[in-house]
Amino acid sequence: MKIFQTLAELSALVGQEVALSDWVVISQERVDQFAQATGDHQWIHVDVPRAQAGPFGGTIAHGFLTLSLIPLFFASAIDVMDTRMGVNYGLNRVRFLAPVRVGSRLRARLKLLTSEPIEGNGFQMVWEVTVEQEGASKPACVAESIVRRYA
Repeated sequence: MKIFQTLAELSALVGQEVALSDWVVISQERVDQFAQATGDHQWIHVDVPRAQAGPFGGTIAHGFLTLSLIPLFFASAIDVMDTRMGVNYGLNRVRFLAPVRVGSRLRARLKLLTSEPIEGNGFQMVWEVTVEQEGASKPACVAESIVRRYA
């Protein structure tokens, strides 16, 4: 985990890869819980026997499950001591480039693209989040995440 004292210290790293998150295991239980929460029960996610005969050789995570892990990736990779809160402000661009097989591990590379001061003693930061699947040749997901953090 990278620890920064202030938002200004973090903001000085615009244009750089700032951190690499911890690995997260994508279990069938996590996929099933996501399906339950979202109502997306497509067989490629939740029907193990059918998915084994399907195009991916087993169940895969929902794309939006992969995307929803972004806050977890940030929490394991970066801490800014002089902040009182962070707010997910949205996304600019999201692409799902490879299926995430159940049982695999994911982590994220976090590159700070922009950081602008905002009202309320904060910064709006745009991050390039590249979600890697262990052993895969291409990323599972690449997204631009917009975060507002306040001191």
